[in-house]
Amino acid sequence: MSTPLEDTLRRLLDAPGPSGFESPAAEVWRDLASGFAPHVWSDVHGNSYAAHADTGSPTVMLAGHVDEIGLMVHYIDDDGYLFVRGVGGWDAQVLVGQRIDVLASGGTLAGVIGRRAIHLMPLDEREKAVKLKELWVDIGAADGDDARSRVSIGDVAIIRSDTLDLGAGRLAGRSVDDRAGAAVALEALRRAGEKGVGARAVAVATAQEEISARSGGGARTSSFDLAPQAAIVIDVTHATDHPHIDKKEHGDVRLGGGPVLSRGAVINHKMLEGLASAAERAGVDVQWQAAPSYTGTDADGIFTTRSGVATAVVSLPNRYMHSPNQLIDLADLDAASELIAEYLVSLSPDEDFTR
Repeated sequence: MSTPLEDTLRRLLDAPGPSGFESPAAEVWRDLASGFAPHVWSDVHGNSYAAHADTGSPTVMLAGHVDEIGLMVHYIDDDGYLFVRGVGGWDAQVLVGQRIDVLASGGTLAGVIGRRAIHLMPLDEREKAVKLKELWVDIGAADGDDARSRVSIGDVAIIRSDTLDLGAGRLAGRSVDDRAGAAVALEALRRAGEKGVGARAVAVATAQEEISARSGGGARTSSFDLAPQAAIVIDVTHATDHPHIDKKEHGDVRLGGGPVLSRGAVINHKMLEGLASAAERAGVDVQWQAAPSYTGTDADGIFTTRSGVATAVVSLPNRYMHSPNQLIDLADLDAASELIAEYLVSLSPDEDFTR
């Protein structure tokens, strides 16, 4: 029998929502939040919010981004082939031969990503890494006019990839990064409410994280609006328990080993101590990750908002990030939800995060 957390995750994984075009996924998230939270709203940037109350102290933001990586049409040739650019970071190798859905204004169109067959490649090209500009999308159009009548420049696309149940609580899906975090933010909020949280906890499904390295994206605008005293960012991190990876370089993070706590300059030390203590009380095993400068998550756009926000990162182990088949363990998500809920109920109204 599935749990509320698994049901939430599966619904989110199936919803399309590349960065800047998150509305379908965000609407699913708000619908799920409305099932238990009396306060649910959105903003002009595309961020979605859910809270049990509009009062309480301190205000703690639970951020999980709801956007996913995708593709955008930037040229249509006279033979009807579409050429695309990445929305977020892609390894072009995983795109070869994939089926995609183009989210056109007239409805979703099926397509396939094409490349020359190996028989048609010169020998010196067969072992070279392909570049995105060398791939195209074939929607079966008769010619350029046919393609342009159905697709417009700026339309986005996603990989067609159904969620795969591998058994033993392990799932693979296209948009695990970071629908897993968005699901945990909701589940932690729900559990904290059941535990009688006194803090004002606000779950936020942030927008445009995958393209926000310079701007801070929806994390910056939503945290400015909320003006929280503290924020917990929930995102995926690389599981390194698979072949051909150097743990001396990338650390030791294992699928099913529990949520990952980051230590580094962005992370508020008092929050980290509080989360570690909450993990002990909840009986949750945690893993550790070093983040000496930036975190590569929404935390980088939150911790300097206004006069500063005490920020921590709780990460979920994820194999094969930014691919059509990202792999997670539901036990890690469940443990992260319990850890965060336990931490929230431990906060006092005059909690001091000063370092």
